[in-house]
Amino acid sequence: MPPANHDLNQAARARKDEFYTQLSDIEKELRHYRDLFAGKTVLCNCDDPRVSNFFKYFTLNFERLALRRVIATCYKNTQPDLFSTNAAEKGVYLIYEGDRNGNRRVDPEEIEVRPLRGDGDFRSTECVELLKQADIVCTNPPFSLFREYLAQLVRHDKQFLIIGNVNAITYKEVFPLIVANKMWLGPSIHSGDRKFNVPDNYPLNAAGCGIDEHGRKFIRVKGVRWFTNLDYKERHEELPLYKRYTPEDFPRYDNYDAINVNKVSEIPMDYDGVMGVPITFLDKYCPEQFEIVGNEYSLNIDRGRGYVNGKRMYGRIFIRRK
Repeated sequence: MPPANHDLNQAARARKDEFYTQLSDIEKELRHYRDLFAGKTVLCNCDDPRVSNFFKYFTLNFERLALRRVIATCYKNTQPDLFSTNAAEKGVYLIYEGDRNGNRRVDPEEIEVRPLRGDGDFRSTECVELLKQADIVCTNPPFSLFREYLAQLVRHDKQFLIIGNVNAITYKEVFPLIVANKMWLGPSIHSGDRKFNVPDNYPLNAAGCGIDEHGRKFIRVKGVRWFTNLDYKERHEELPLYKRYTPEDFPRYDNYDAINVNKVSEIPMDYDGVMGVPITFLDKYCPEQFEIVGNEYSLNIDRGRGYVNGKRMYGRIFIRRK
């Protein structure tokens, strides 16, 4: 059985980042933000837009969300294929501004296709200009470029809802945003794996891979999360605490002044000091209930990892109750 992030690592090494998100996963997440899209321009800038489920979701729900415009770019592809072979030197971008003929359908003539001067890379000057027009960015960026992609969104002060690996939480470019309450995890995915369609030439050599009823290859990837700076009500619901602190149940770290908590569900209700908890704590994080102090690296903990009774612990986030 390959490790949980096997497919993500494989994609990063081979630059095979065309993992296409299922429409059902998009629908489950987007229902938490419906009131935030009225009058907004949405950009999907890491998609093959004519078949992207992100573009599909926003065009089909254009009037219900009261959107102003949807823009989607396509990297090195000018053909309406499910997966770009990156054979073209140019890209295109699409614009949709709603139902024009009143038939309550998204018709091809209502989607404007415009050529790009370049290949459609999200870092190119013309794609950055499209980014500047957007209010909210929603897409599945290349896993191998997640740091750079997120940095661009932050630099341009954009609202966003994007998919990434949960391990991105620990990146030095990402974790400070979480500590500063400028980014958090979305509510619809807390654990388990997610199904992504992949190109025909993608190797299906891991457990859970296969071909769906439409003949499209897919893989299942563990550790996937939504990352966002869009607020939602569930984020402010406090985590129920029931366990009381004892030194036996919550030993102190050898190399940091904090206690170790092995399970998020066992965070003690009566301890006010610093606690080391699993990174999955962020799935339950309520900013009114807890303060995030840091992680092993931001706190310069010896050897970059906490030790309890000489045993190296898994990665931790350090928190305290408010």
